[in-house]
Amino acid sequence: MQKINKNAVLALLSLTSLVFLLFQLYYYKFYLSQKNGAVFSKVRGSQSGQDSTRWHVVRKFLGLLSSHNIPVYLIDPLILGLVDKDFEQIRSSPDGPSPECKYFCAPRDFTTFALLDKTWKHEVGLFRTAEKMGFQWLKIINKDPRLDGMDDLSGIEIPLHYIFKLASHAIHLVVFYERSGNYLWHGPLRLKQHMDRKFVPFRKLHFGRYPGAYEKPELLLVSIDDLKVQIPKNPSSFLEEMSHSRFLECRYREARAFFQLYPDDASLDAVEFRKKAKSLLHLAALTLNNLGVKFWLSSGTCLGWYRQCNVIPHSKDVDLGVFIRDYKADIIPAFQKAGLPLKHKFGKVEDSLELSFQGEDDVKLDIFFFYEEDDHIWNGGTQAKSGKKFKYLFPKFTLCWTEFVELKVHVPCETLQYVEANYGPDWKVPVKTWDWKSSPSNVQYNGVWPVDEWDDVIQIY
Repeated sequence: MQKINKNAVLALLSLTSLVFLLFQLYYYKFYLSQKNGAVFSKVRGSQSGQDSTRWHVVRKFLGLLSSHNIPVYLIDPLILGLVDKDFEQIRSSPDGPSPECKYFCAPRDFTTFALLDKTWKHEVGLFRTAEKMGFQWLKIINKDPRLDGMDDLSGIEIPLHYIFKLASHAIHLVVFYERSGNYLWHGPLRLKQHMDRKFVPFRKLHFGRYPGAYEKPELLLVSIDDLKVQIPKNPSSFLEEMSHSRFLECRYREARAFFQLYPDDASLDAVEFRKKAKSLLHLAALTLNNLGVKFWLSSGTCLGWYRQCNVIPHSKDVDLGVFIRDYKADIIPAFQKAGLPLKHKFGKVEDSLELSFQGEDDVKLDIFFFYEEDDHIWNGGTQAKSGKKFKYLFPKFTLCWTEFVELKVHVPCETLQYVEANYGPDWKVPVKTWDWKSSPSNVQYNGVWPVDEWDDVIQIY
């Protein structure tokens, strides 16, 4: 029997192992990866396969929605921040191949898109196609606040967010709805008890923790990393809007409980006053918004929103707050041009400024200007006949959006602390007799205006 050459056997075994290994790699790359979406080839200019994966997931997602005629636009703050720096170049660049994958290959866990609810039908076919393409998906639903009111809390649920996951990347699709104040709203991301909390790192979502309110954006179709995508026409404005987008719903449940204790005034005078107050608030909002002056519901108007989701009928005025840093000299002439003559002007820009404008009949608009100190915020008051000054102290607060009398307006996010500062712990109990000099819980005596300044700081028309 011929002696076996051990070296030849070893070489043959090594060659066989190498061929088998190469076959496994080929099988995984060209069969399993296409089936499960686990690995992708590199895109031009990317730095690594991981970078390329993100680009390919976005491309497949956009192809999925395009095949079902569902328009979306990019709202991812990380990508829009990069796009904004190169915005003019992106707008003017021809639709040729990109030299590198700069935006969609940037390191991140999610890419975020927006979908307007009215632009699509909730088709089952979309999700079946997504599954065939290798996507896993999750739908987050919650109640529709647009259907809530004083007479009914509907409890009807609507889709708020979708998550599409493929390989190591996820697409967060935020559903926006139109509200009666002519703005867009998205709801919070709240997982139901049965949902997989490890599906994706939900805490990292940029549009998940709070509801948000936005103006309707103008959109622009651009080519980013060789992908056609719609983005807000002004990315920097959208990003600024996003940073202050938190939204608070009116508390209808608590308002209904309030009216069970204190029945609402449905008299003809009350109905007429609320109608005039609503009209005045809409006109004031239009005027201040046109000037670019940020404002919020203050004093009794804020209390009415928070306590009973409506204007307090015996208040007889509309109260707004403005930070003194946002004061503009154009405010008075702008309101006069809008048909609201100046009723009085107290204080000065440096100290205790307040303005009052005369609306229809006896309904007036009061604008209080707020001054910020190290540990508190305050606004001033002036007694015309004596020149006495008063100061009203509030804990520091931030501003949130809400909807009030079919209008998108700001309120203090820390509304309870704001209301309690002004009206004390018994703010839930209606008070029809109110002395602005002594009734507020946060009022302080603040001296007297010098007599030689009265002509400037006490102006009554």
